[in-house]
Amino acid sequence: MTQTKVFQRAWKWFWKFVPVFAVLLFTVLFSVLFSDASSTGKWESVYKTSFRFFRFTLFLCLPLYLVLPLYSRIVAKLRGSLVQTGKEREFRILPWKHWVFRPFQGIGIGLLFETRLLAVLQLVTGEPTRPFHFLPPEQFQPGRFLVITGISVLISLLFSTLWAFDDMGIRHVNEKNQEMKMMGKYAGTLMPIIFGFYGIYSLVASFQTVEAFGYLFKIIIVLYPPFAALAIFHNRFLRNRMDRFSQAASLEVGGVWRSSIPSA
Repeated sequence: MTQTKVFQRAWKWFWKFVPVFAVLLFTVLFSVLFSDASSTGKWESVYKTSFRFFRFTLFLCLPLYLVLPLYSRIVAKLRGSLVQTGKEREFRILPWKHWVFRPFQGIGIGLLFETRLLAVLQLVTGEPTRPFHFLPPEQFQPGRFLVITGISVLISLLFSTLWAFDDMGIRHVNEKNQEMKMMGKYAGTLMPIIFGFYGIYSLVASFQTVEAFGYLFKIIIVLYPPFAALAIFHNRFLRNRMDRFSQAASLEVGGVWRSSIPSA
């Protein structure tokens, strides 16, 4: 592989992650500029912020390897009421989908756990009655770490599976009126919106307006990079395994039936 091709490939990957790096850089600068710690403490803030991102991203992305078995099980169980649209699938990064919509789906769920369980962010926790702080606690807390990891895995499995059905063009069909709907329409769209507004309401109800929106801003910029990275890695994961996902939903007796009807 020539240097030009290597550079082009690296640039394509870098371009996909531009919003992730931009928000992560902003988070690092924010933690350094508004920290009262010494220069050594500020470098520690940079390390902890970066480590938190990579650790949280890791636990969001590892469950991707469980998506195909889960996807196959759901297809086998609902095979009589599924349709795979004839629309050609494009596995490329769409800014509105992979940089905005899908990351904020995760943030919406994250708001609920942050305001009610105070444990959704990797290595970022606060006092029991207050939202998280930017930096993780000085002492490692195994119990809280396990809770955060479990929540991360569940959220990742939920959205990764729903995104796989959406990207593969599979819709659920109502046998009575033949209406096609996106798989997990309510769980993947309405639930994050409802939980997000509920989380915002909880913050506003518990703190003064300015303070509440300050916490909301922190939650968003901490959660956005890992969830945006998950959306991008999910796209790559599905693209590399498209044949296996297509085979799992291939046309067979009693299986998923294909249609040229455009997706809803």
